[in-house]
Amino acid sequence: MNNILEIKNLNLFFGENQALYDVNLTLGCGTMTALVGESGCGKTMTAMSVMRLLPKSASVKSGEIWFNGANLMEYKESQMRDLRGNKIVLIPQDPMTSLNPLYTVGNQLAEAIMAHSKVSHHQALRKVREVMDLVKIPDIECKLNYYPHEFSGGMKQRIIIAMALAMNPELIIADEPTTALDVTIQKQIMDLIDELRKEFETTVLLISHDLALVSNYADYISVMYSGHVVERAPRDEFFKNPLHPYSVALLNSLPQKNPYMRLKVIEGAPPTIQEKIDGCKFHPRCECCKKGVCETQTPVLEEKFPNHFSACLVK
Repeated sequence: MNNILEIKNLNLFFGENQALYDVNLTLGCGTMTALVGESGCGKTMTAMSVMRLLPKSASVKSGEIWFNGANLMEYKESQMRDLRGNKIVLIPQDPMTSLNPLYTVGNQLAEAIMAHSKVSHHQALRKVREVMDLVKIPDIECKLNYYPHEFSGGMKQRIIIAMALAMNPELIIADEPTTALDVTIQKQIMDLIDELRKEFETTVLLISHDLALVSNYADYISVMYSGHVVERAPRDEFFKNPLHPYSVALLNSLPQKNPYMRLKVIEGAPPTIQEKIDGCKFHPRCECCKKGVCETQTPVLEEKFPNHFSACLVK
């Protein structure tokens, strides 16, 4: 299987504070990879590094991001503008802030298409109808003239997905795409993303903190903790045989089939970006911590089983 995206040894800083540590991530063509972890672990910063849409205070000190054989770190801003919204698109977590309330949905979608391709407004509207049909929006001719506030949260997210699909992208980055939605609508949106991925053979990077959700959709799981990728594996292998203590703790914190079993919490809190922790970043919260080893040595991501990587000094 060919890889469409490879992130190699990415190190990101905010001033003197390091946010990402030698992040490595590989996405195969047509697959869905879930990047999971607690809030603040670096998931979104990793995705924004791919898009080259980082805050002004952030800087990539070293690393490479290869997309279709080209290192995006060497691209000029004009080249990145051509890539964004065309070959690489973002589905943000909050559709409420992604649509302009002053314009109809039909006009917004048409403008997005015209910004990335040399077509007339009439041709763009024809494409708008096609993508709105793909994402199963009913009564399209009427909905074209709706303003964003006239749609429900789930329908707004469908509009954002339609906008993402309009240019036939090769990579979709979905950043917590179901966070603002209720459970029933979450499943509908994830089913839609998965269905369209398979139909168009599009690669998806799914950013989430919800392991229960991604277990039904992702082909591969990468777990992040405090700016480090601590485990990477195919989905079935990950859920059957998690290796890193943090991954095990995350899975143990999920609701069990027995409703009378108490949820197991991960004691403590993730470190802030300003905290300096020697050795393994997870060791203050880890039940498997080995004194004198985990506190002083920094683990690296190693292949423990075929295609199953973990960064742990004990396991």
